[in-house]
Amino acid sequence: MVMKGLLTFPSTPSIVATGVTAGPLEKKSPFHAGFDKMYEDERCGKDTNEQGHSKMMEDACMIALSKVDKIPADADFLLTGDLVNQMTPSNFFATTVGIPYIGMFSACATSVSSLLLAALLTEAGMSKLAIAGASSQHNAIERQFRYPIEYGAQKGDTAQWTVTAAGAAAVTPFQAGVPSIERGTIGKAIDMGMTDPLHMGAAMAPAAADTLKRHLEGHGTSPSDYDLIMTGDLAKVGFSIFQELVKNQGISNMENFSDAGMEFYGNNPDFMSGASGAGCSAAVYFSEVYKKMMDKEYKKVLLIATGALLSPLSYQQGETIPCIAHAVELTMK
Repeated sequence: MVMKGLLTFPSTPSIVATGVTAGPLEKKSPFHAGFDKMYEDERCGKDTNEQGHSKMMEDACMIALSKVDKIPADADFLLTGDLVNQMTPSNFFATTVGIPYIGMFSACATSVSSLLLAALLTEAGMSKLAIAGASSQHNAIERQFRYPIEYGAQKGDTAQWTVTAAGAAAVTPFQAGVPSIERGTIGKAIDMGMTDPLHMGAAMAPAAADTLKRHLEGHGTSPSDYDLIMTGDLAKVGFSIFQELVKNQGISNMENFSDAGMEFYGNNPDFMSGASGAGCSAAVYFSEVYKKMMDKEYKKVLLIATGALLSPLSYQQGETIPCIAHAVELTMK
């Protein structure tokens, strides 16, 4: 059977720089030292949560560009997204930088889907510099999908905390000495009938397991080929389910497996099962993972970002939650 959704990049487009910004609560993250900029308030000095959300992504983009002495006019494409209705924070941010813009929505998997599209445009010779990224803002997302934080609604142990963070990556044709994009796998939308928006890890785990299986089999690799296999934001509950599903695929040694959502706030019980949000994997992938690759601690990694493709309307109508997981393989040449 021919495996669908597999991507290979013979020219190995490179991630020449990244930018990561985060909110004040994210100082509790063990990854915070690798973030480029942190704000003293959730709204980044703006009047609304959504304006702060937009500002955070703008700053991440500008930081990534500045690291390679570029300005927005030098970029060919802007590929980014968030979780707010119609991605309004990303849309408003796009108006401030003036880069040709494609809004991306894969929910919390947008960090990888945007990176894959940037690599495709680069591979096709249509882009010399593309900015890929994703972001989320806790207050804005909680209000949209669950309850305004002023309600003080209680949540169970399976719930996850939406991260206030943004991550951007500058993608160019191959350059030596930086991580390059070698392969990828486009995920399938998978719906296992879950309906609880406070149990997202369980909903997304099957999509992550399916993408992992298709990536390994389709590209002829094994888990031992990677220094790290990191899923996006399954958090504690979802990651444990993912591990069981992976075991059923015949993979028993998972010492190099990890999850950004599970680790984002450490083991702090205040954050329930862990972190989520489109900015979760973007912040970890473009800070901690990127730095360890630059330091040659990692030579090959597989990043699998997961996303729940629900909307406030679908949830209110009692619909189930389709989920997606996209994978990207990074190497140091």
